[in-house]
Amino acid sequence: MKWGVIATGGIAHAVTTDMLKVPDVEVLAVSSRDITKAQAFAQEFGIKRAYGDYRELLADTDVEIVYVATPHGQHHEVVLAALDAGKHVLCEKAFALTVAQAEEMIARAEARGKQFLMEAMWTRVNPLIRKVVDAVEAGEIGEVRTITADFGFRHAFDANHRLWAKEAGGGSILDLGVYPISLAHRILGMPTHIAAHGGLAPSEVDSDASVLLGYENGAQALLSCSLVADLGCAAEIVGTEGRIEVVDPAYNPTKVIINGVEHTTDDMGYRHQIHAVEISVGQGAVQHYDVPWSATLDIMRIMETALEQVGVSYADIVR
Repeated sequence: MKWGVIATGGIAHAVTTDMLKVPDVEVLAVSSRDITKAQAFAQEFGIKRAYGDYRELLADTDVEIVYVATPHGQHHEVVLAALDAGKHVLCEKAFALTVAQAEEMIARAEARGKQFLMEAMWTRVNPLIRKVVDAVEAGEIGEVRTITADFGFRHAFDANHRLWAKEAGGGSILDLGVYPISLAHRILGMPTHIAAHGGLAPSEVDSDASVLLGYENGAQALLSCSLVADLGCAAEIVGTEGRIEVVDPAYNPTKVIINGVEHTTDDMGYRHQIHAVEISVGQGAVQHYDVPWSATLDIMRIMETALEQVGVSYADIVR
């Protein structure tokens, strides 16, 4: 397939590097608000076409699918435009700023009927996470009672940096908390209770947070994220008959331990995700079974509730 990459930041570099390692993938075009950045990106990766506006890239009829790597605050606008332009879409997480935005994006894809749309939650297509899910579903650790998962690192406060800027959708929950929340959701589903507490930055986004998810059967997930403390990124799933450790980095694990037995895999980066998208589109699917729209919406609902409890709202910047 012929891909277009929208934005040229750090995540776009990382994903494009791996994208080019997947057979039959061609990155045909890239866009940035700064045409010189688009041109430099194109030269670095051997991309034929560079645009100074994402709308110009979307107007390129040769581009079949776009990877949206903009800050969270721009996802809604860009994804809707991409769908309207007839493109398949892989959109970075967090998927949107609000549940309402996410619902509109998915409704647009649903209405069009033939276009693929997926949140780029690459962890869910990692083969070791699939092995963990299979082990849980097979009853290898009994009934899951507790999940603990963290993701945090120190990043100096800068009101203009995307991690801290409210307009960009900054904050620890949307950027980092989405990973442990997604893992807990993959194992236990949608909680019946959500309780969150955290700190606020001067830019009115969350600097760190802990989120407790409670389930009808009494199971619980304690999840933490931070932009001010080095929490690492690991997870543990404990059941009535065993436990699973997802070794750091849990967002892209190369080792998990299931009831004391190590399972490993090579670090394939984002290649599993790109391969999964290519297969799904080739099969005519509009969503991926490991990252379905329903899961994306559930996770957005959990995050929005947690953010409200911490004292963060993006409603004032949503257009």
